[in-house]
Amino acid sequence: MQQQLIDTLKSIVGSAQVLVDGDLSAYELDWRRRARGKALAVVRPASAGEVAAIVKACVTHNVSIVTQGGNTGLVGGSTPDASGGQVVLSLQRMNALRDMDTANLTMTVEAGCILQTLQETAEKAGFLFPLSLAAEGSCTIGGNLATNAGGTQVVRYGNARDLCLGLEVVTAQGDIWHGLSGLRKDNTGYDLRDLFIGSEGTLGIITAATLKLYPLPAARLTAWAAVPSMAHAVTLLGLAHKHLGSGLTGFEVMGQFALSLVAKHFTQQRVPLWQGTPFCVLLENSDHESESHAREQFERLLEMALEQGCVTDAVVAENLTQAHQLWHIRESIPLAQAEEGLNIKHDISIAVSRIPEFVAATDALLASAIPGVRLVNFGHLGDGNLHYNVQAPAGADGQAFLRDHEAAVNTLVYDAVARFDGSISAEHGVGSLKLGKLEHHKSPVALGMMRAIKQALDPHNMMNPGRVLRA
Repeated sequence: MQQQLIDTLKSIVGSAQVLVDGDLSAYELDWRRRARGKALAVVRPASAGEVAAIVKACVTHNVSIVTQGGNTGLVGGSTPDASGGQVVLSLQRMNALRDMDTANLTMTVEAGCILQTLQETAEKAGFLFPLSLAAEGSCTIGGNLATNAGGTQVVRYGNARDLCLGLEVVTAQGDIWHGLSGLRKDNTGYDLRDLFIGSEGTLGIITAATLKLYPLPAARLTAWAAVPSMAHAVTLLGLAHKHLGSGLTGFEVMGQFALSLVAKHFTQQRVPLWQGTPFCVLLENSDHESESHAREQFERLLEMALEQGCVTDAVVAENLTQAHQLWHIRESIPLAQAEEGLNIKHDISIAVSRIPEFVAATDALLASAIPGVRLVNFGHLGDGNLHYNVQAPAGADGQAFLRDHEAAVNTLVYDAVARFDGSISAEHGVGSLKLGKLEHHKSPVALGMMRAIKQALDPHNMMNPGRVLRA
């Protein structure tokens, strides 16, 4: 039966696009190298029609499908299980720009388009596509939408969901929903688009999307500020909202230990102001008037922040090269943490006003539970999203630390998040990694509605089973 399916898949996409032998680790191993599976086959379609035919063939043979974009996820959501019985459907060949409607400020692209390519395509046409995250050189827009990715500009433009107007989706039955509307108003019943965005491939397969574009700003300026506490960082955020308004397009917070790892492992990078200060903040101001106006706004804001004591020192990038260097430091934190050793990652969101209290309380709980534990705390403070990661004590074995402490640390952190009315997943998704935790922290009513949607759209559990919800 399996060989019959493989033969059918080859007849749909061509033999060269059905991979069954050789090194398939690029598809079977996740980015963190913690989830490894075994695929029956990796299939690489070139059109929505081919995707639909693949789904129908898999339904006939009762074989489930794991959809994959750039395979850059962090929660084990896009790698097959260990059974060797799942088909991995890679959308990387579906990378065409189908349309750009400059009057409507939209572009329609296929799901396999690399995010950075979309950004560059929009910029060449004189527009901004503002979704931006560390993996943008390899992640795909289909995966971004499937996980409702966030990134560094959510404070101004919102998550991936907010940047999408329409979708093309292949359903669990192999039908194609042609929902590539560029309409900003369409009040004709349930919002099917939003069902698929953030569903992590468990309801259907996103094959294309119509996305919002924005005018390019006349200037972008970046500042780096040292702040004496997380509470002062929140105060600075309030000042930035008041004085920059919609010009505030980035507000990142970085703990001292997180920055020390960048300085330690990437010595070619000059990390400013981090020594002697608990936190640093990276701000971006996008201005539609001029660079001089943006710089004047920034300098006025920082002068006020210095006067009020919420900033102890600050620098403003003098040019684009310096701005890129500052952003590169921020984006290097996860890589530096990986160089330091295995760690326990958390992608959480808390109301901005409550983040200082959460950090103080949870830091103390972890320090008491594991003497010497090191906290790599950084993230998108502008929208309340922290990457609150836990590193083993200095000199400890990372594997042993995970084995002995990961479950307890996750419970401690997620219980603290619940006490502060937060979410255990802000932008990474649930995948398989947080499956059990979701059941504990999501209300029974919410879980019941989610299961009803899954049963209605994917009654045979063909789409990415074992992710988000248990069968």
